[in-house]
Amino acid sequence: MHGFHDVFIQILILLAISITVIAIAKLLKEPDSIALVLVGLVLGLTELPVIEEAERYITQSEVFQATIISLFLPILLGDATLKLPFHHLFSEKKTVMGLAFMGTFISAICIGTASYFFLDLPLAVAFTFAALMSATDPISVLSIFKSLGVPQKMSTIMEGESLFNDGIAVVLFKIASIYLLTYIEMGWSGLGSGVFMFLKFAIGGALVGLAFGFFFSQIIRFFDDYPLEVAFSALLFFGSYFIAEHFHTSGVIAVVVAGFVFGDYGAKVGMSKQTKTNINTFWDSITLLANALIFLMVGLEIRNINLSENWAYIAGAIVIVLIGRTIALYISTGWIKELNAKERLLINWGGLRGSLSVALALSLPMDFSGRDQVLLLTFSVVLFSLIVQGLTLKPLIKKLGLA
Repeated sequence: MHGFHDVFIQILILLAISITVIAIAKLLKEPDSIALVLVGLVLGLTELPVIEEAERYITQSEVFQATIISLFLPILLGDATLKLPFHHLFSEKKTVMGLAFMGTFISAICIGTASYFFLDLPLAVAFTFAALMSATDPISVLSIFKSLGVPQKMSTIMEGESLFNDGIAVVLFKIASIYLLTYIEMGWSGLGSGVFMFLKFAIGGALVGLAFGFFFSQIIRFFDDYPLEVAFSALLFFGSYFIAEHFHTSGVIAVVVAGFVFGDYGAKVGMSKQTKTNINTFWDSITLLANALIFLMVGLEIRNINLSENWAYIAGAIVIVLIGRTIALYISTGWIKELNAKERLLINWGGLRGSLSVALALSLPMDFSGRDQVLLLTFSVVLFSLIVQGLTLKPLIKKLGLA
């Protein structure tokens, strides 16, 4: 019991720091996720006795990292689906689907192949890293878009791509980290098994999500009681995630589909305006806390990264990820006439890597050979992405005249 009490205090200290940072960032009208990463970096590089233990606990405890995956993922994904109106998404369907489906695969293949040949990573490690780098995170990007008044179209594309490519990237991550080597040994039949496995994960997850979304949309028709309906939405996100995972399908895709059905169909048939506002407010607050911890952790992880001996290695990984993203973007949207050159440039540079990549990398089992390499490269690319790309987005948007 004493252990749990200590742990709780450690997390509370870090939450207090995170929330203070977010409050200051909001006063300065800067993206809070980038501020959290920078503060995490400073804390990770300094030895402060008060938070020393909290830092060590957060960056090295398996319990905490498992919690991050199973607690934070359904929250972050569920909240995003409720926020994105389906009709907005439908109006940009060509771009979103091109980027999320074709783009994610091309990006994973380019990054995986290049990491294998140029970074000399073992095959399974190269493609595990590639899957992590194929997931984009629009949190900081959207707050910048909002502050500059970038057209709704761009926000919808960034958020829609992220929601769907998260699901696909997680499935690719599972296949790469667990089954890839077995499939390669099997040759062509292995390719068939891999495709079957992917479809099983994706379609199975979508079906679980549809069933849950429809079921909870029907239940809320009988009530006009927003605390209860908020509780139903929590059951929906966690239930669809864990049940899909239990049946060895994709929990991430299940949450995304369930959230869309609930937020669109459910809202029409069973939610009053007051309920809708309250559900959104509730998940806004919870997401704020989840992101606060994750982004602070990204910065704190600096203490576990040996940068001095790995500069060239890390720089190589960053270049590979940037080139992979560019190739994927231009191939997957090349045929779409509604996107102009300036918008493509912004989508390309705005494809930041963030909390999902980190949470997944931390979820790799301790006995995964190459876990340290994956963590080193993932954290380095995410840091570069959030700090360098994140901080240059504002000037880029102004230069492109999209503000």
